[in-house]
Amino acid sequence: MNLPHLFRQTLSERGLIAILRGVRPEEAAGIGLALHAAGIRLIEVPLNSPDPLRSIRALRDALPDDTLVGAGTVLRPESCVEIARAGGQLVVMPHGDPEVIGAAKATGLACAPGVATPTEAFAALAAGADVLKMFPAETLGPMGLKAWRAVLTPPVAIVPVGGITPDSLASYLAAGASGFGLGSALYRAGDSADVVSRRAAAFVLAWQASRSDH
Repeated sequence: MNLPHLFRQTLSERGLIAILRGVRPEEAAGIGLALHAAGIRLIEVPLNSPDPLRSIRALRDALPDDTLVGAGTVLRPESCVEIARAGGQLVVMPHGDPEVIGAAKATGLACAPGVATPTEAFAALAAGADVLKMFPAETLGPMGLKAWRAVLTPPVAIVPVGGITPDSLASYLAAGASGFGLGSALYRAGDSADVVSRRAAAFVLAWQASRSDH
């Protein structure tokens, strides 16, 4: 399985990455199934969540193969092997450390490092990034993304993360976003599967409506 290709393809089709920061292993499967039912096919569990590798395993075991599961807030190269052993397929980072990117690629995982400038973006691509995580998006905004797109042209995928809401999707898509990472507007620690399901449905609806407009 070519995970980088599958990651980019799923992102192109579905566009939304659910970030389950703070999720617990015993609730991960239920929330994952609610996200899948709503139409989300990319899920990350940040490694600063409680027992994140168990949650990744629970999600991977519960969800169909059309959903990719992985880890976020990956800070150490050695974490990549642990993520793969847990069934993870994605490595999402808040930064662009080339050692972590290299470890993810060596392990066969798809990798989305965090970048905040074009200089960081080009360095991450040179290190092997599959997708660029534009972070924190709320400080860079759609105008910042539009400026990036003058030099970071497709097929380079740019995914804004940070402060994304259903209402903000359209402006970022118009500026050249390839997809979005969804944080606290989708899931907060302790949220029930029903709550997450309703929020996910709103995001999916906004994604579909915005895509049809562009």
